[in-house]
Amino acid sequence: MVNSQTLQGHWNEIKGKLRTKWGQLSNDELQSFNGNVEQLVGMIQRKTGEARGSVEHYLEELTSNGASAVSQASEAVREYAQQAAGAVQEGSKQAMENVRRGYDEAEEMIRQRPGESAAVCFGVGVLVGAILGIALRGR
Repeated sequence: MVNSQTLQGHWNEIKGKLRTKWGQLSNDELQSFNGNVEQLVGMIQRKTGEARGSVEHYLEELTSNGASAVSQASEAVREYAQQAAGAVQEGSKQAMENVRRGYDEAEEMIRQRPGESAAVCFGVGVLVGAILGIALRGR
């Protein structure tokens, strides 16, 4: 038998599919659904002439498809989140390796050319000091 809660939970989607399958059902008739599956099945039987078993089977099919679609969607979201987490971790590792490699290269250059490195640092310090002095004097 069709679960009333599942039917109500997916009612808007199911209502559209019922109207597609049985066009003689009016929107007002479907709007009056109050959670009573027996009344819904009886109303569909009266309006369409379908057998009770056929109506119940179709409703079960609709509700099981809705539940499986929700579980498929949640599984897809979970997989996407895992892939995104993996990509973030991989990007983080690459960034860390690039920073480490840049640091090692800078350290090696300083060892090979200590005088030039000190001169560059001194020049950058003077330049930054001059820019800050001009900026502070303007206030």
